[in-house]
Amino acid sequence: MENGRILRPDRASTMPLPKPLLLQRAYLLLIAVLVFVGCWVAPIDAPARAQVNDGLKRALTTFAAARALGAVVSVAQGTQVDATPGGVGVSFAPGQALKPLNELIEQFAAVMLAASVSFGIQLVLLSIGAHHLMSYLVCAVALAWIVWRWRRGSSPRWLQSALIGLLLVRFAVPLAAVANEGLYRVFMANDYQVALSGIEKSPTAVVDATQEAPVAQEGWRDRIERWLPKLPNLKATYDQILKSASDWAERIVKLIALFVLQTIVLPLVFLFAAWRLARAAIREPLRK
Repeated sequence: MENGRILRPDRASTMPLPKPLLLQRAYLLLIAVLVFVGCWVAPIDAPARAQVNDGLKRALTTFAAARALGAVVSVAQGTQVDATPGGVGVSFAPGQALKPLNELIEQFAAVMLAASVSFGIQLVLLSIGAHHLMSYLVCAVALAWIVWRWRRGSSPRWLQSALIGLLLVRFAVPLAAVANEGLYRVFMANDYQVALSGIEKSPTAVVDATQEAPVAQEGWRDRIERWLPKLPNLKATYDQILKSASDWAERIVKLIALFVLQTIVLPLVFLFAAWRLARAAIREPLRK
């Protein structure tokens, strides 16, 4: 009471905050908690790294199997029979029928090498995102964005863009790696094991089929006498390899599709989804 009048408290100081403002601040607190937990309390970098390492091992194993098959097919392709006394005689190379198969295997090995490089790049990006300095930077920029919006209701576009970019660097790659590996284990693991098993057994099949075609070191008369009775069987041997090659080609194409999906298509899809999610969470509608 002052001079006989009762002082009333300022109504503005006692009025509750508008509901939209309360929701906005609750949302900002939720973002702060999620960023802090993701950076320091429960980071997913370790499981993501383990799963990318698993993918790298699969790619390297498949690459080694492709190189082994390619080496054996190259040897079989180089099989040649020469019996040319005085420059006249018989000379033919039945293994040249395997040239298209050998070229397919070389391309397959190149794709597997590229897949291995892709997994290696993911490991490097995981190391960058998981560094403690990156976590400090993400938390600092997120705090600046939250304080700015808390006090003023909006934040500058450059701050929003910086936060979106840092969130992608910190969280997009590990989240994409975990989701990618999850899809592989659910939908692709069985197909991979079956196809790889067939590719790993293929070199043995080629060796078994061509072991009756030794490199001739005898004189031309002995070569002719030894090779002429075997020519029908030799042709049948390479026909058998070519017949089996259709099955190898199917498995090779399946493995190529699997690794292209896992190292190119799915990572790009997950990164795009992460960018859209971060943008939707941070961006503010343009004010008219």
